[in-house]
Amino acid sequence: MIERIPQATAKRLPLYYRTLQHLYSLGKNRISSSEFSQSVQIDSATIRRDLSYLGALGKKGYGYDVGHLINFLRGFLNQDEVTEVILIGVGNLGTALLNYNFHKNNNTRIIRAYDIDEAKIGKKIADTPIYHLDDLLNGDNKHIPAAILTVPASAAQIVADKLVLTGIRGILNFTPVRLSLPDHILIHHIDLSVELQSMVYLLKNYPLNPLDKGGE
Repeated sequence: MIERIPQATAKRLPLYYRTLQHLYSLGKNRISSSEFSQSVQIDSATIRRDLSYLGALGKKGYGYDVGHLINFLRGFLNQDEVTEVILIGVGNLGTALLNYNFHKNNNTRIIRAYDIDEAKIGKKIADTPIYHLDDLLNGDNKHIPAAILTVPASAAQIVADKLVLTGIRGILNFTPVRLSLPDHILIHHIDLSVELQSMVYLLKNYPLNPLDKGGE
């Protein structure tokens, strides 16, 4: 039985899975950690450590069987089980996410969106219905495990507090606000401006960042 793995590893596994699917579609049946490193832009030592938490998935001198690794990660990540999420805030970013709606990831789906703009209420974007934020607590969301938050910063904490009352256990927060919520709520902060600034800094100060070439 696999024990709980580090959160940093858990965050990387979906990237490994998606990349392996792409490589397999291109006819790649076997891959070393150093080759994999080039594809995911993560050093091979980290890849080997991450996968070692899941068991003996690779062989020294051979690497990893891509098909076997895909099947293993599909089960481990519950890729055959659809997770329904909701989205709060149908502005430009929220609309883009609704149009995308994880079409390349068939185990996650935005099933409802919420906003306060009366012009949007009752309409659909990419077949996803939009409801008024006042309807958030009407009981339909009791089985929903996670929400995507794309509201203005001024409303972020207020809306997040409402989400807690629905029974939500995780929030993907696209606002710049660092939310203050109960410890049992998992929050992933995604600030696009910070990510861009970080990338620009790295480009200026670390123009060469070769990946570890060693490994299976």
